[in-house]
Amino acid sequence: MLNKRIIVESFVADENSSTSFESLNVLIDSINKEADLTFFGEKAASYQIKQHLRNRHLIASEFKDLNTQKISSPIIVIGLPRSGTTFLFNLLAKDKLNRSPLFWEMMNPLPLAKPNSIREKYRVLRSDAILYFKEKYIPNLDDLHKIRSISPEECLLIKVFALQSIMYFYMANTPTYLEYLKGSDTSESYIWHSRFLRILEETSKPERWLLKDPSHLGNLDEILSIYPEAKFIHITRDPSETLPSICSLTHQVRRGFSNTINLNELGQQTLDFWSASNDKNEKQKAYLTSQKYFTVQYRDLIEDPINLIKDIYRNFKFHLNEDTLMSMESYIEIGKKEAKAKHKYTLEDYGLTREEVHNKLNFD
Repeated sequence: MLNKRIIVESFVADENSSTSFESLNVLIDSINKEADLTFFGEKAASYQIKQHLRNRHLIASEFKDLNTQKISSPIIVIGLPRSGTTFLFNLLAKDKLNRSPLFWEMMNPLPLAKPNSIREKYRVLRSDAILYFKEKYIPNLDDLHKIRSISPEECLLIKVFALQSIMYFYMANTPTYLEYLKGSDTSESYIWHSRFLRILEETSKPERWLLKDPSHLGNLDEILSIYPEAKFIHITRDPSETLPSICSLTHQVRRGFSNTINLNELGQQTLDFWSASNDKNEKQKAYLTSQKYFTVQYRDLIEDPINLIKDIYRNFKFHLNEDTLMSMESYIEIGKKEAKAKHKYTLEDYGLTREEVHNKLNFD
């Protein structure tokens, strides 16, 4: 059982802390009452949360001493998990004008490390150690989601600073926490998100931030309240293909930490959460023009990724030069292989049917 008192002692209060404190309480209670973690799982969860709170403290201390310069506007890739977001994200990352937070920066952001410095190399090594233990306790996870210390990663690893991240649900059976996330105001997570990006800009301010996280779905209003110039690329795919994949990923992660895993419950909880997120997103995007919100298809990404990239750049009036195109083309075969990888899972493994998924996610 997680010791709430010890963990809460790590919490840093500030003018925006009330929601984060509530999120922390819901999270710990949900883990203690519902997760059925192993001894190692409890230690891992406690360490993770305390590490996130430690980084929160460092971010709060660093941010208060910075001026309030405008953060570079972001372009944000969204879509249901496993819908090709990573392939598209990695393609866009080949443009040197697009900057994404790297895995090691999310794990060990402060004190700031200058590019190519000894401090940066040490941070990368520390993050490599985290990934080593990840592979030891969650084998084969790279088959579903490959992570490298120096690669861009999803914003769910930034939203942990406000204790509002679906990452915790991936790690442990926390249905009460998931329900809380589904209905809560996520504005505070984007306040901490912007603080983190502002700090990173001290060493490397980009033309554009390139961001990705499926859980941005349904949070367009909150994002635009912090990043009014944000642009969104929404990639869509048949959810009957994506849902079993995210269930499988969650299953793989939890196997390293949990005593028991109910696959049918996991399937229903996953479907309900993404259905609610998708419904909210449909309502919020109705007010956005194509210059702010551009929808693309997974099949177009797989069949003709370069033309899809050209459409995106044309829509947002971004300049696309030959060097960037060549860099993207060199990545395409790797990205296609990863995006089309076949895995041994089905909807039925998680108590779901194709018709149910299509109905819940309004897919024709």
